[in-house]
Amino acid sequence: MDDFKEKLTRYRNCVNDALEEAIPENGEEAVSAMRYSVFAGGKRIRAALVLAFCELFGGNIERALPFACAIEMIHTYSLIYDDLPCMDNDTLRRGKPTNHVVFGESTALMAGAGLYARAFETVIQSELLSDAQKLSGISVLLDASGINGIITGQMLDLKNRPGLSENEVMRIHKLKTSAMIEAAAVLGCVASDCGSAEKEKARRYAENIGLAFQIKDDILDVAGSTAELGKTVGKDKTEMKTTFVDILGVESSQKQVEALSESAKKEISDIKGSEFLCSLADYLAYRKS
Repeated sequence: MDDFKEKLTRYRNCVNDALEEAIPENGEEAVSAMRYSVFAGGKRIRAALVLAFCELFGGNIERALPFACAIEMIHTYSLIYDDLPCMDNDTLRRGKPTNHVVFGESTALMAGAGLYARAFETVIQSELLSDAQKLSGISVLLDASGINGIITGQMLDLKNRPGLSENEVMRIHKLKTSAMIEAAAVLGCVASDCGSAEKEKARRYAENIGLAFQIKDDILDVAGSTAELGKTVGKDKTEMKTTFVDILGVESSQKQVEALSESAKKEISDIKGSEFLCSLADYLAYRKS
């Protein structure tokens, strides 16, 4: 576990340093708002997946850093928008006031748009990625962040009401959360120039941990605390959303998380050097925040 924590910290530090270069403070309010949310203390799980899969398949993580930064920027933009009064109307994220609370709704909107644009600029401006890698990576990012991913997932979640089936809730999770986690794993493969079989293994691993991640969030929303999570608990119940906990209960939901995590590990456990990614699956399954 110590090796896992050290490697995760190394990945986080690399990404944070790269993000500092990608979004330097320049005195503009929109940039300050962008940086406020980007550096609010996220886990960097998606970025770590990019770097870990790049390394797993023999790539240099320096080449993968633009993708890692891009996915963190897009993820952060989605959180800023998710918290807006017209969406989930939340006032706490990562233990801090949400972006629109600090900067106002207009600036928060511009910060989100700025992060989305800067994500693709960061990839395009990379001198280490080939044109083919840039095109492939941008396609992956657009697919996961567009109508095939978080846009439709968010729309479905806004309409989430009591009585949804397990399959309907699973579809929301897959689009809103898992799609970007799958994209992160595939981006690592793009940076390493590995083959299609390796990409599919990475995608299936990430699909499983992505679904497990969101189901665990459902559990923590009823069984966690605001202090540990850094965000408001009980929001799903307040907004009358159907979650896996509603359908299965806490205990069965946790069993589902563990089963998905085991499925994820089976996808990659035969690959030399996959210990970090297997440990990451366990870390996410048993997290408290």
